[in-house]
Amino acid sequence: MHLGLIMDGNGRWAKQRSLPRAAGHLEGLKTCKRIVVAAIKLKIDVLTLYVFSTENWKRPSQEVNYLMGLMAKKLPGEMKFYKENGIRILFRGDISALPEEARAGVSKTVEETKDGDKITVVLAINYGGQDEIARACNRFIANNPGKAITVEDIQRNLDVPEIPAPDLIARSAGEMRLSNFMLWDSAYAEFLSIDDLWPDWGEEQLKLCLDALSKRVRKFGGLVTEQPKEQTQTK
Repeated sequence: MHLGLIMDGNGRWAKQRSLPRAAGHLEGLKTCKRIVVAAIKLKIDVLTLYVFSTENWKRPSQEVNYLMGLMAKKLPGEMKFYKENGIRILFRGDISALPEEARAGVSKTVEETKDGDKITVVLAINYGGQDEIARACNRFIANNPGKAITVEDIQRNLDVPEIPAPDLIARSAGEMRLSNFMLWDSAYAEFLSIDDLWPDWGEEQLKLCLDALSKRVRKFGGLVTEQPKEQTQTK
């Protein structure tokens, strides 16, 4: 089971409490830890978190710098949490554009959690679905000049080709957009919007995701006659 999460609402959460946006992002980071623990409990195999998009560079420099600082310090600073919970961290996106300290923080976290066996958490950082497809094509062309590109070629050249396509993409804060998230992989993913702001998420919202998925009829372009069965972890 692969669940993709578009984490939205940190800024609104902070504004509702007359706090700076940075406080919302810090609370959102705490939510990430809470969600990962809940995902392990609910037997979710892969969790992809949309941390920072290729378009987020347009935000005020103070906010961007704060987020880069979190990646540089907070991400590798949670190593005890990762190892105690069997978490493997992978990175998805164009790491080359990150500041050196943020790149180092991401790389260290990926390397030191490679033996995690309870859940794989993919962090989409400086990530855009269109950008990923373009980079996958360029990787293939560089190694296969003059050869026509197939669907399989693009799949093999994505950032984390070993990770299965998401079963469900859920977004917080009631928004209904994909926002350039896993465009290639989401071809047959189900979509769910939940009104709660990201810092307010917990196990309850994950259960809503699994319950919604268990009720969907996934046809993958074909026909099905049987109704979906309830998933045991949602009961």
